[in-house]
Amino acid sequence: MSMVQAPLPATKAESTSASVVGGGRQGRGISLLKARPWLLLAPGLIILAVLMLWPLVQVVIYSLQDYGLREINTGENNWIGLENYAEALTNPTLWTVVLPNTVGFAAVAVFVTVAVGTLVALLLARLGTTWRVIVSSCIMVAWAMPAVTGTYVWTFIFDADRGIFNSVLKDLGLMDGSVNWFTNQWSFYAIVLLNVVHHGFPFVAITVLAGLLGVSKEMLEAAALDGAGAWRRFWKIIFPTLKPVFSVVIILSTIWDFKVFAQVYLMPGGSGGNRSVLNLGVWSYVESFGQNRYGFGAALAVLLTLVLIGITIVYIRSLMKEDEL
Repeated sequence: MSMVQAPLPATKAESTSASVVGGGRQGRGISLLKARPWLLLAPGLIILAVLMLWPLVQVVIYSLQDYGLREINTGENNWIGLENYAEALTNPTLWTVVLPNTVGFAAVAVFVTVAVGTLVALLLARLGTTWRVIVSSCIMVAWAMPAVTGTYVWTFIFDADRGIFNSVLKDLGLMDGSVNWFTNQWSFYAIVLLNVVHHGFPFVAITVLAGLLGVSKEMLEAAALDGAGAWRRFWKIIFPTLKPVFSVVIILSTIWDFKVFAQVYLMPGGSGGNRSVLNLGVWSYVESFGQNRYGFGAALAVLLTLVLIGITIVYIRSLMKEDEL
């Protein structure tokens, strides 16, 4: 009769070896799990590096040279260090014309765009579902319109000879002759403001509308029963609830309005003919391709990029704070 022998207990060394193997596999699994998001992002990051990072590096390299047509033809490098940046930062045009136009216009455009978009969102929230879809679709046409097309439309409206605006004012007897609204700095940027707001308010309206639909109706009705008016309900209930939405909308609008180019460049006089309406983006382009000073223009582009990176950092931090909430 054969007897079944019980298995011998594992020795301490074998147990230790098994635990090490199991721990190693678990560690590799955790490492792979942590690396998986980066592996998924890798193709997109590589494309961004090729399309954006490398050209940015090239711009920085050009900004450190006196780079013009001669350097392009000969292929030589004329390194001058930070002289382009020093020239830009000490140029009176930057502080008296370009920077006030860029910052001032961005501040006004962001305020008006957000205000108009919020008012439209409040209107859409009051409409029924059918009309809300119809009106939303109509205003999105303005957002889908290319900036070049919109700029030419507004240029035609305010044209000195054939413009609708001048014709209406003359028919009403408000002025005798035609006025060229593009020669004055203030009227020029007023037209640019109309163009930018017309193109940008649909994004704000739809974004704020999405947040409005999530605001508690019971809370608004209770506030109305307590005697709170529409203005008070907005600032005490709606605005605090949608504060993360407004912060994102404001920062994105600031980024877009800070780097406005086509809406200025394509206006009569905006391509450098009228130096009083230059902004940072147009000045960089004019110096690069109009004056063939590619190194100096590259330095201006780097300065604009640094400003936009700073605004983007604020935007990302606001998103992170929103996630924490």
